[in-house]
Amino acid sequence: MRRQYDEQVRQRPDPGGADGRVERADGVVRVLGDGWAGVTWSELDATGAGAAIAAQVDRFDGLGPWEWKHYSYDEPPDLAARLRVAGFVAEPAETLLVAEIADLDLQVVLPPGVALVPVVDGDGVAQLVRLHDEVFGGDHARLGAALTAQLARDPDGVAAVLAVADGVPVAGGRMELVPDSVFAGLWGGGTLPAWRRRGLFRALVAHRAALAAAAGARYLQVDASDDSRPVLVRLGFVELATTTPFTYAGRS
Repeated sequence: MRRQYDEQVRQRPDPGGADGRVERADGVVRVLGDGWAGVTWSELDATGAGAAIAAQVDRFDGLGPWEWKHYSYDEPPDLAARLRVAGFVAEPAETLLVAEIADLDLQVVLPPGVALVPVVDGDGVAQLVRLHDEVFGGDHARLGAALTAQLARDPDGVAAVLAVADGVPVAGGRMELVPDSVFAGLWGGGTLPAWRRRGLFRALVAHRAALAAAAGARYLQVDASDDSRPVLVRLGFVELATTTPFTYAGRS
């Protein structure tokens, strides 16, 4: 499963829009896109890792903040330490979880008075962004712009959904198919504090898993936080690795 994930997801990332591109050089795969830029995969050894890191810093220089997505099984074993020395800052680590959709319970059970509403237009995107701002903190306008572009470019490759109670979004998330692969990713699953522990997280996972299965995906992938990991494991997801985004803000 991890080999398939590396080959189909990390080594063949979405370029991120019409102006985005994927480059393969220096032992890495990198994306230069409108919504996200960074390194998705690397195959390095102790001898060449330093030069490869320096080459990426040069390549992204002047393009704004970018990210090196590090996985706990990446070589060399001290790659994370090398990134820190080179000026990268580690963001909170997440757990890469994967499940075979056929093994999951896809029954959607919602609390009384709650309905699932697909996000299909600008108003829906704006509601999802506001929900994410409230649940996770920060500004998710960049996510909204990327989702709007995805819906316009490839509406069959992405699905976002809101759980709505009395006209107010109380939870939401999205599912993205990985092109030419058997994987789909679950992203942004979040619920307002007052609505937690009512089964909404589980319902959103089941709903998006069913959409992914209908589109032909075999596996679901989640970069899980410490809060969502125990729930997903109980639902049948298994841990493949720890993943840490290392961000680089630019040369000082």
